[in-house]
Amino acid sequence: MGCFECCIKCLGGVPYASLVATILCFSGVALFCGCGHVALTGTVSILESHFSKVASDHAMLTDIIQLMQYVIYGIASFFFLYGIILLAEGFYTTSAVKELHSEFKTTICGRCISGMFVFLTYILGVAWLGVFGFSAVPVFLFYNMWSTCATMKSSVSNLTDIDSICVDVRQYGIIPWSATPGKACGSTLGDICNTSEFYLSYHLYIVACAGAGATVIALIHFLMILSANWAYLKDASQMHAYQDIKMKEEQELQDITSRSKECLHSYT
Repeated sequence: MGCFECCIKCLGGVPYASLVATILCFSGVALFCGCGHVALTGTVSILESHFSKVASDHAMLTDIIQLMQYVIYGIASFFFLYGIILLAEGFYTTSAVKELHSEFKTTICGRCISGMFVFLTYILGVAWLGVFGFSAVPVFLFYNMWSTCATMKSSVSNLTDIDSICVDVRQYGIIPWSATPGKACGSTLGDICNTSEFYLSYHLYIVACAGAGATVIALIHFLMILSANWAYLKDASQMHAYQDIKMKEEQELQDITSRSKECLHSYT
């Protein structure tokens, strides 16, 4: 076999669908974890500087954000390993590898592992749908603040008293009602929107939400691939069972034929 034929065989054994899903999953998780971590840090800084200047008022929120950042570390590590495992599963179900390991893939253990991956990927997909919805909440809050600032800057709005326009973050339940000042009005609100922390956190939340959506799409893609692989393994096991029965029947038929010939020769 020449070099060209070897390359063609190797390329034929690459699970392109699993490879695309893995790249999409890694990209989505990386965007969500990286951008979400930095955006959470910027959010705490904005709250401490402009909305809750007493540390005890937002102590619980700070602890929750730190816990969420630790959870982000765990999500990134878990999905790095899980993506590699699913990619390896894809390699072992391609045609080139099935020719070498067909007996392994038709075992009950192999079918159980494939079924377990289908179930686990389904659970993770449902969980990431919740994460995707949750990641849209800070985007909505920052968008409200940004749109309010844009209204104050607009020359069409004809505002006579911009100090009457306020954003009160206490109404969202982020900080308690006893927090001071709790809201920002007029020029103070405009100054917050002009800070680099607000601009960066707002756009990072948008990217993190997009990353969560990409991860959901990747898990749906993985779910379709794993379901197809599990169906193949099920059909392959039935085919192997049929071939085993057929070989046994042919062997028994050959044995009966040979014994009949021997009896006929001995009789003659």
